Amino acid sequence: MRVNDVLKGKQIQEIVTITPDATVADLVALMAQHNVGAVIVSSDGAALDGIVSERDVVRHLGDDSGILDRTVSTIMTAEVHTCEGTDDVTELMQLMTDRRIRHVPALTDGALTGVVSIGDVVKSRIGELEFERDQLSQYVHTS
Repeated sequence: MRVNDVLKGKQIQEIVTITPDATVADLVALMAQHNVGAVIVSSDGAALDGIVSERDVVRHLGDDSGILDRTVSTIMTAEVHTCEGTDDVTELMQLMTDRRIRHVPALTDGALTGVVSIGDVVKSRIGELEFERDQLSQYVHTS
């Protein structure tokens, strides 16, 4: 299975972005509005300047009670691990496990095409396993 297959299976395919100069309070509201755990940081809505997740917000809340008034750029991850739409999902799972990350932006020819979460990967893997189980069950019962 490829990353593009996972992206096609997502219920919500919208890429949620925020500018680096928006406040963390704006970020939290945006995440709640779209029910997402991570947002792409982009100065123009297309470029990948960074990524920011719920974890980033929570980690900074403990250190800085005024974090909600700061800019997203102060808490975002600027060195973003990405994947290609043609990458194998097994490789993506390995990247997520090794780097301990839950959201990976997907690119096609350098353009942002989606964000894959660990939940998306797990859901696709469960779907594959259920399909294989059903095929084996059908084979056993028709033999």
